[in-house]
Amino acid sequence: MNIYVGNLAYSVTDADLSQAFGAYGTVANASVIKDKFSGQSKGFGFVEMPNNAEANEAIKALNEKPLKGRNMRVNEAKPREDRPARPPRRQSY
Repeated sequence: MNIYVGNLAYSVTDADLSQAFGAYGTVANASVIKDKFSGQSKGFGFVEMPNNAEANEAIKALNEKPLKGRNMRVNEAKPREDRPARPPRRQSY
């Protein structure tokens, strides 16, 4: 199951997420989403747990619990919706 983790402190790392969720079962992947230019955390991330029962237990246990001073928002990740393509930018001459 893919789990969305929001409201993260900017100091939270991939390892911090993996450790927090690892207490409830096997973590296949944990990643904090970062700005591609600055490398700064965007304040949310995703955790993949192969066992759904363990994932559900982690969601219930960790939602609204603090990690590095901020209460996390934890729930099952929704599939990413296809966004419509942006119209081309008009060029002015």
